[in-house]
Amino acid sequence: MKLILFDIDGTLINSGGAGSESMQIAFQKVWGIQNGFKDIFMMGKTDPAILEEALKKHNLTWDESRINTFKKYYFTTLKKEIKKDRPGKRVCPGIIPLLQYLYTSKENFLSLLTGNYKKSAFIKLNYFNLGHFFKNGVFSDDTEKRNEMVPIIKRKIKKKRKIIFKNKDIFVVGDTPSDINCARINGVQSLAVATGVHTFEELKSHKPDYLFTDLSETDQVVQVLGGIIKKR
Repeated sequence: MKLILFDIDGTLINSGGAGSESMQIAFQKVWGIQNGFKDIFMMGKTDPAILEEALKKHNLTWDESRINTFKKYYFTTLKKEIKKDRPGKRVCPGIIPLLQYLYTSKENFLSLLTGNYKKSAFIKLNYFNLGHFFKNGVFSDDTEKRNEMVPIIKRKIKKKRKIIFKNKDIFVVGDTPSDINCARINGVQSLAVATGVHTFEELKSHKPDYLFTDLSETDQVVQVLGGIIKKR
């Protein structure tokens, strides 16, 4: 059995900027600063890490009470913003047939590995009717460090489902160098896809185990996850 760990933004879906816009609005409500995340690159980072970077940029301290208020505004705003018509908002190519296949296959165990908070992750996924594919996941509520996420999800699944996965049977599927690095550091396999902000060539330079322009070739992607075809 393979453990397939999916990133969300740029890999499964593109929210058309609903997530970043919602964070901007929430930041302004709590700290009174417009465009609080301006010039902060968000892709591949966890939500707490992004927020901490913004606070440091504006010489603000981490205050747990304000952080909780920020999250409340963020989640409420995201529920509204995700419904708006936005350029580029979509499920990424090939995702629905791929998830349908993997979900029904007894050879694969689907999970999330994402920098989103758990609540915002499912606000996004449920809007696109993808949430039901994922019963397990590791989120930025668990850790703000992406590289710590693989061991955490392994422990979660072992405790909840009594399944122990070997590293050779684990894949991190994502669209950023951070996803590739997370896989490499933890000794698992990386499957990179160029449906986010990083180009195919940019991702290739980070030497993922497998690399696709998108995941629309379902049979080929499934073969990779089954270890049948050779690395690119």
